[in-house]
Formats: sequence, C-alpha cells, structure tokens
Amino acid sequence: MRRRIVILGAGESGAGAAVLALKEGYEVFVSDSSAIKDEYRKILTDRGIEFEEGGHTYSKILNANEIVKSPGIPDKADIIQQIKAAGIGIISEIEFAGRYAGMSKMICITGSNGKTTTTMLTYHILKSAGFDVGLAGNVGNSLALQVAETPHQYYVIELSSFQLDNMYDFKADVAVLLNITPDHLDRYHYDFQEYASAKFRIVRNQTVDDAFIFWNDDPVIRAGLKQFNPQATLYPFAENHVEGVKAYVEGGKLIIETKNGIYTMDRELLSLKGTHNLYNSMAAGIAAKVMDIHDERIRASLSDFSGVEHRLEMVARVRGVDYINDSKATNVNSCWYAIQSVGTPLVLILGGTDKGNDYKEIEALVVKKCRALIFLGVDNTKLHAFFDGKVPQIADARSMEEAVAKAYEIAVKGDTVLLSPCCASFDLFKNYEDRGEQFKKCVRNL
Repeated sequence: MRRRIVILGAGESGAGAAVLALKEGYEVFVSDSSAIKDEYRKILTDRGIEFEEGGHTYSKILNANEIVKSPGIPDKADIIQQIKAAGIGIISEIEFAGRYAGMSKMICITGSNGKTTTTMLTYHILKSAGFDVGLAGNVGNSLALQVAETPHQYYVIELSSFQLDNMYDFKADVAVLLNITPDHLDRYHYDFQEYASAKFRIVRNQTVDDAFIFWNDDPVIRAGLKQFNPQATLYPFAENHVEGVKAYVEGGKLIIETKNGIYTMDRELLSLKGTHNLYNSMAAGIAAKVMDIHDERIRASLSDFSGVEHRLEMVARVRGVDYINDSKATNVNSCWYAIQSVGTPLVLILGGTDKGNDYKEIEALVVKKCRALIFLGVDNTKLHAFFDGKVPQIADARSMEEAVAKAYEIAVKGDTVLLSPCCASFDLFKNYEDRGEQFKKCVRNL
C-alpha cells in the first residue's frame, strides 16, 4: 500500500521529519513557502528527498496520506485549510518521531515562561549523570532526525503550544508544566482558554506510571487539573510547604519528595537565582529524582548550571551601568519576571511584534522601577497609548544601535539597562537570537 507523507516547512523539524520518513519507507515530499536554509537543503539533497521552496504545489500536497506540519505554520494558512477540507490528517514532527522512538523515555517540558531554562537544566543533570540523552524540540536538534540517525535512551524535549497542538498518540513519561500566562493569543483566536488547553495536551496518554510536574500556585493550572483530570502521578511544586506539595523550601533548604526518597540541598547553593528560577530548579530536580538520579549528581548539576543565552544574560558593565540581555522575553509575563529580578533602577528596552499583549501585568513594576522606556519597533503606537505619562522618560528607536545609544545617554551609574521586549522580534530582526546578539554587539561597542 502506498504511504505518501508530505512535510510542510523545511526547517529543523521539517528536515528531520523528512529523514525519518525516508528511513521508515515513506514516499516523501517536502514543501516550504519560503527559501530553504542551506543546511536543511543539504540534508534533503544528500538523501535524494524531493522538495520545493518558495511556494506550494497543491496537487503534490493534497495527495498525501498524512501531513507533518512545521509548528510555525498557522491553521489559518490557505494550504492548511485546503488540507483540512480534504480530510488529510495533520501531525507534528514530535508526534511523528514518537511513533519510531521505541522504548526511549520522553521528558517533556512546556510553560509560557522558563521552559528553555528548565529543559537545558534537566538535560544538564541527565548528561552529567552519564545518561544516553538527546536534547530536542524548541532547543537542540530535531527529535525525528535523532530517532532516525542518532537514537538515545532518553530525550529531554522543550515543547511549545504549537507543537502540542498536533500531538495525539505521543506520550510523555515525565511531563512538566511550569505556568500558563497569556502568550501567542493571535494563534488561538485571542481565546486564553484555547491556549491553556493546548498546554494541557502535554498530559495526554499519561498513566499512573508516568509523572506530571507542575507549579501548584498557578490558578490556570489548578483549573486545568479539574478539567483534564491527569492520570499521571502528580508532583506539584511551590515556594512554601503546603499539603500535597512535593517540592518546596523550608528552613532555607530545597526539599523534594518522590517515591525514590527525599532530596535536600541549601537553596543558596542553586546556581540560578530569583523565584522564577527556583521553580525551574524544582521542576528539573523533581524530574531527576523521579528518574532515580543520585542525589549528589543532582546537587552538583543544580549548583553548577550556567544558565541560558538571551535569558537574563549579563552582557557587560559600562561606566557603572549593567546591561542585561533578556531577548527571549517575547511575552509580558517573561518581562515581568525580568523586571522583578533586577534590584536597581531600570532603563527598559521593549517592543516588537505585538501578539495581543496586555501590558497591565507589568504596569505597577514599570512605574515603580523604570527611569525610562525605549520602544524598539516598527509600530510603537500601542506601547505609547499604554505607557505615555507613566514614567519620566520615553524614547523611540528603529534599530538596536539607536536603542542602545539612547539607553547609554539616559542611564546613570547604578542603573541597569534591560532588553526584555515583551514582543516577538520579526518586525526588525530575524528572531529573538538575532535581536539578542545585536544587543550584545552594540553594548560591547560602547
């Protein structure tokens, strides 16, 4: 029987899915509406996989048995509407890879904020403990490519809501849900409940033998527990010890309780500072303890982890002013965490492609802590409408060089210049990494 699979989007996930599909005997066709990057074109051409770029040939797509869709393609795209009308199933690369991953254990991490740090920290713990582990999803390499060519016994996978949307039979052995705050609402009909439901897909297919790790004090997660009734063993974490919580701080110590025993370490020894990073450390620590990693290995990894690039990354101190790169803060809640974590007066650089943001969440902190705001975007109208008159000084910038130059003029000794944009980067930059790299380069040129 003919098995034709079409892969939409030839980035990291699409190219990886194409390689796995070829290995598993599918007839494979890859279609990308944009130009394909050289590294991914080489993956396809080296293996003789048929592809097109710069547009879609509908007749070559609509004869598929199944479609693997890049997480970046929205449902409203015409090609997706046509596929749905034709009754062809659409899955994600993670769903596809999961079918061929055999007995490998999946540690899956999602949340509106903190998921990259928690994913990298969990991977660091497993790798340091000598596990055969791969890093996949939003970070690392394509899960499908690894399953096809460099399989591992364990995978630590960062999952966005977009990836979770098209997962059905995939199962996480350990699922982590850090928090749910408004993000990407433009992709969810501006319906927060629809977005929250996407996040809860991480517990699909879990059984009592699996673990579900989550922040106990998140009201959206609490509501979701009642709505979705996860079957996994629950491991809630919180800063303070209340009944049922499995990770907490008491007497200056981080305490984690699992079926594999009780783990403790001094909170001050955690390498990641701040309340939000305490939660990230708790989630990674529970995952490690559930997997029965030795306490001394967990302790060493939680105390020597160096953090994630573009996430509260200290760049330099120039004339007594600290410059911090938090370009990964693409939503309002991420920015709130960043402002909260800085103890000095701030010059805050924010702006970009607005995703349906509500700036009320950071209003009180901005008024209290910000000496000035610099709006870095093509269209700053919404930012001006909300913030004008609330801080002593506001400026506009159309490039990173201009934004950093204005921050340099405004900031005084003892201040912090913080790039924490609240927004996506696509109006002026390739992606948040490009935005962060430009910020670091401009700061180092001061």
